[in-house]
Amino acid sequence: MRIYHTSDLHDHRGIAPRLRSMRADEPGLLFDCGDSLRGSQTMYFRSEPIIAEMDAAGYDAQAIGNREFHYVFPLLAARARQMHHPLLCANLVDLRGRQLPFAPELQLTYEGQKIGLFGLLVVQYPQGNAWERVLGWRFLDPIETARRIAAEAPDDVTLVALSHLGLRTDRALASAVPRIDLILGGHSHDTLLEPEVVAGVPIVHAGPYGRYASRTELERDGTRVRVTRSALVPLLGS
Repeated sequence: MRIYHTSDLHDHRGIAPRLRSMRADEPGLLFDCGDSLRGSQTMYFRSEPIIAEMDAAGYDAQAIGNREFHYVFPLLAARARQMHHPLLCANLVDLRGRQLPFAPELQLTYEGQKIGLFGLLVVQYPQGNAWERVLGWRFLDPIETARRIAAEAPDDVTLVALSHLGLRTDRALASAVPRIDLILGGHSHDTLLEPEVVAGVPIVHAGPYGRYASRTELERDGTRVRVTRSALVPLLGS
């Protein structure tokens, strides 16, 4: 199983040709861990040009980052409608019962293997905060959310977290939920030349602005999955 991932593109374009070429040579799934958009500038611009770039690259799923998130529900829904790949966030709920424009989890089958994906977003304000009543959004604890998902995941499912929590919290997540098979991370703009393993869980960060994509190859060994090959592949620049 081969997985590519990017994070924190922040509208840096020009990545699609290289990603298409890589996947043509060595096929694999392609995910993003959030903050691909300009985000805060959406109120001034009708379009997010990076979306066409991601469509051209053929992303399979993306976690919601704080740049994709919007405090106003219709604006987040409008952003989600523009994107043509699944958006994931498991620790954000709507207290008003509106239909969410994203999914908490996604189940895939690739190369005969079952994959369980879920997204985690950095908490913007604590539970019980007055903004919950104003906006209707509630942020759940990401580690407790991951524990619940892991407890429900069958043993034959490769569990992958698309995390927009930052490297420090990803380390805490791995330590607290060792059932996770792979954490693909973003938000903190860290670049790890090789996976950092915490409690047996590999953590992969490819850095910001489309400079690199990560390429991680996994192999199932009984009930666990291990990394057999990993690298950062240049996308923009050298």
